[in-house]
Amino acid sequence: MAHLKNADAAQLAEVDDEMAFAAAVMGFEPNSLKIMAHRPEILRGFLGLSAAILGPEAKLAPDLRQMIAHIASAAAGCAYCQAHTAHGAHERGVADEKIEALWLYETDPQFSDAERAALALAQAGGSVPNGATQAHFDALAPHFSEAEICEIVAVIAMFGFLNRWNDTMATPLEDSPLAYAEGHLLANGWKPERHK
Repeated sequence: MAHLKNADAAQLAEVDDEMAFAAAVMGFEPNSLKIMAHRPEILRGFLGLSAAILGPEAKLAPDLRQMIAHIASAAAGCAYCQAHTAHGAHERGVADEKIEALWLYETDPQFSDAERAALALAQAGGSVPNGATQAHFDALAPHFSEAEICEIVAVIAMFGFLNRWNDTMATPLEDSPLAYAEGHLLANGWKPERHK
């Protein structure tokens, strides 16, 4: 059960446009944002940052961004964000078999060398304490521009915020990401725990 309930109808009405935008992008209104709506300024600020990182000006392919976010969230231990990012990767065309194999990215032939480098940084950067080293950035350099590397780190950092937000709030999972995670992540040890 969430530690804070969703904002009330009057508060949600104040951020109706923002919630409609999130629903258009994600296919549902995320409970994390409904809780964040208690402070509309925080919600708007987060969505502004999110749009800069994930929006139409983004340099990385949407499927790679979702895989980076998933590995960073898994390293941080946030089951809510793991469900969201796996579902998001699926919605952006990543094969279910590849999503199920994300933790095998180092050796699984479904992953390119570029993906391996990005996911290794996501795992290191999403861990506490942070394990990112120069070697991670050296591995990225042959595959990504500096702007793309900046964006990889921005995805990791943005999900760091979401990981802390959702695990601390015990945000309940919505039906579609929960169903996807239960169908594709349970075999790898994923558990909804506080988010169901």
